[in-house]
Order: sequence, then C-alpha cells, then structure tokens
Amino acid sequence: MAIQWFPGHMHTTKKALLERLPDIDVVIEMLDARLPGSSSNPLLAELTAGKPALKVLNKRDLADPELTPQWLAHLQSHPGTRAIALDAGERAPARLLIDACRELAPRRGGMVKPLRVLICGIPNVGKSTLINTLAGQRAANTGDEAGITRNEQRIALASDVDLFDTPGMLWPRITVERSGYHLAASGGIGRNAYDDEDVALQLLDSVRLRYADRLRTRYQLDDAALASSDSLLTAVGRRRGALMSGGRINRAKAAEITLNDFRAGAWGRITLEAPAEFDAWWTAGQAIEAERQARQARPRRRPPPTP
Repeated sequence: MAIQWFPGHMHTTKKALLERLPDIDVVIEMLDARLPGSSSNPLLAELTAGKPALKVLNKRDLADPELTPQWLAHLQSHPGTRAIALDAGERAPARLLIDACRELAPRRGGMVKPLRVLICGIPNVGKSTLINTLAGQRAANTGDEAGITRNEQRIALASDVDLFDTPGMLWPRITVERSGYHLAASGGIGRNAYDDEDVALQLLDSVRLRYADRLRTRYQLDDAALASSDSLLTAVGRRRGALMSGGRINRAKAAEITLNDFRAGAWGRITLEAPAEFDAWWTAGQAIEAERQARQARPRRRPPPTP
C-alpha cells in the first residue's frame, strides 16, 4: 500500500513559501544523501521554478561514497542548480553554503542588497542541525521525529546574508510508491502514517542485493537468509533476540530493529537509490498517476432506469 502523509501544518507551510518566495534570491533544498531522489520535493520544484537552486545532500557520512558523486552530477545537470554533499554537524563543510549561494546570486550581497536565502527540505532531513551549525548556536529545535519545526525562522548567517528557515514539507501525493517507503525508513514521515513491518520489508528489499555483504556481517547471516526480504526480516529477528514464546519471531520488534539500524548507520554507508534507477521509478509513477487522474475525470455511467 502506498504511503501518504501531508498533515495540516504542511498546507500552512506551502502558503508561507508562496508569500516569501518573491523576496528570495536562492533556494536551498536539503536532501537525504541516502535517498536523494525520494527526498526531493516535486512541489517545491514547482513553486520555486526559475529561482537559483542549491541542492545539499546531507548525511553524506551515512551514504554510499560511490553513489553520492553520481547524484551530485545528476543534480547539477539541471539548469541554475548547484549541488554539494555534507554532514550538517560539521562546521567547515556547512560554511561552504554561503559561498555557493553567493555564486548562484552574484549580484546580491552587501548591506544595500543583502543575499536572501530560503532553506527547505523534507521533515527530519537534518535542516535544523545545519542551521544551528551555521548560526553557531541553538537557533532551531532538533529531534529524530518528523515535523519538529513548525514555524518560519530567520537567521543572520553573515552581515549581508539572511537565511529563512521553513518547516519540513512533503507533497500532497507521493506518486512513486518506493519513495514513500524510503521516506518512512529514513524517518521523514510521521509514525502514524505507516506500518513498521511493511516499511522494514521494503527497506530490506532495497538493500539485500546491493549491500548483501553488509547485512551478512551485521547479523552473521548465511545466503539463505538473503533470499527474500521476508526471510531476511525473520533472520534479523532471530539473530537480535526478537523472540516470543515457542521461539516465534516477534516481527514487529524485528522491524523496529531493522529501521533503527538503518537510521543509525549500523549497516555502514548505504544509498537506497541510484539516479537512473530513481528516474525509472519516477517515469513509471507519473504514468500510473496520469492514468489515475484520467479515471477520475471520466464521467460515471448512471445505471439505466428501472422499467
């Protein structure tokens, strides 16, 4: 079942974005380096069309070092877009943002025309951690639950650079089913919108072939355990002591362990999607969405009147 999550405060965020955008010079979108495609907001792309864009692949320390350069090249192939990768908690890489924004808007800066930057991203992508690093103080609340930031904040990054922070926002309809699961696995979707076991199974299916060696090492598995995501979840539960009476596997607990291990980077540096792979998912998802909308637009046939 596809995962959807667009609570009421995200409608408010959309309206605030539309009001703020006319005064903004550069839009920073923070992406999760482990799922750059799935964490890229198509609604934001629509709202900010024409604005210089800086894509920041955050959590690079948790992402596959071979796939991150591919994603950077893929993102920078779009006009008016720069892309960098960093870990939001590191001060030196974070300061590169100011220079990148100045390059994207070279005519802005100085006290007469200060550079105005808007930072956006999905919930729990590490935006608040980055802002605190840039500001050198606790300017934004942080947490491991989606939806911590609820109000716009303004932070002076330099004497002529103002950063406007917005609450994390998704989009009204996630058309790529795999993206919904990847977002949930990363913690970008509220816990009430998905089932842990379903998400854990999809997550394991995304990693069990590309990163089989990591899973074998983490859970001391044999090849049989990697035959399917279901058998893998069972093996994780058995290895990590998620057992009930009679030796049965507590699948809910096994799913929780699986998700927590991924989020904490216990499997090593992992990326759930490659650029070409995601593009194929996106194309398929758009076709399915177009068919869904076409069905809704068709007039319903009324039953013939009874004689």
